[in-house]
Amino acid sequence: MSDGQRSPTGTGQIVVAGLTKQYKNVRAVNDLSFTVEPGRVTGFLGPNGAGKTTTLRMLLNLVTPTSGSATIGGRRYADLTDPLRHVGAVLEASSAHKGRTGLNHLRVIAAAAGLPKQRADEVLAMVGLTPAAKRKFKGYSLGMKQRLGIAAAMLGDPRVLVLDEPANGLDPEGIRWMRGFLKTLATEGRTVLVSSHLLSEMQLLADDVVIIAAGQLVRQGPVDQVLGSMAQTARIRVRTPQAAELTKALREQAATVETDEQGTLLVAGVDAPTVGRAALGVQAELHELTTERPDLERVFLELTAGKAGIR
Repeated sequence: MSDGQRSPTGTGQIVVAGLTKQYKNVRAVNDLSFTVEPGRVTGFLGPNGAGKTTTLRMLLNLVTPTSGSATIGGRRYADLTDPLRHVGAVLEASSAHKGRTGLNHLRVIAAAAGLPKQRADEVLAMVGLTPAAKRKFKGYSLGMKQRLGIAAAMLGDPRVLVLDEPANGLDPEGIRWMRGFLKTLATEGRTVLVSSHLLSEMQLLADDVVIIAAGQLVRQGPVDQVLGSMAQTARIRVRTPQAAELTKALREQAATVETDEQGTLLVAGVDAPTVGRAALGVQAELHELTTERPDLERVFLELTAGKAGIR
């Protein structure tokens, strides 16, 4: 589809400002603010009940905010002309008439949006479903339904893509395909916002993360920056037959030393060279000396610890 047909929405930047949603006695989202930039994949993370889905539904005009705003390219979703050409969204695995083929399902959506018929074939090829184009929806696996949902979201060649748990039901090969697909969309300058609970995958996929808990922002920024902000929590794994002697020497240097079930020392508060010098001083034979940097899962758990979901 040409740029003229696409009619892009501003820069495609998503801006959530002071967004709040109150359900009777439950505040699902509480004064939430963050931005999502074009040309990047942004992971939207939070514990179950953190308010992620409610936030996405407010962004897409499926839920009315109590206060605050959510805009795409400077406009509310409700104010977009031909929204399918601006924003593609998948909030759950695709649903369709069980007796309808994947191809016909997409053709119906394309016709309703005033899009050319052949666009259905193009997006099926894009998500690798061409071999299943004429298979009835009732025969689709959950992973195939996810791909069909993404195909539907891409019908209008949107500049913004909003996905809630898109890897749900995908096998490892499918997850790898999803990662490459979304990264490619971002390199084309599109805005990609992805909610997921697969933290190890998000560390591979996302350029930026927005982490929320109990409806509030906990941390936002590039993945490397968020991980770097927790660098002080890096631990050093040490295996040695002289664990008691080395533990005593390290604690004398104000290090924190714990022991796991295998007898490995987990050392914090000092760096690896300091551990090495301490081992040399007590003539401890080292079988392992490894610095463990915080990964996204560990950082996420530390940032959201004790902040229960509220819906």
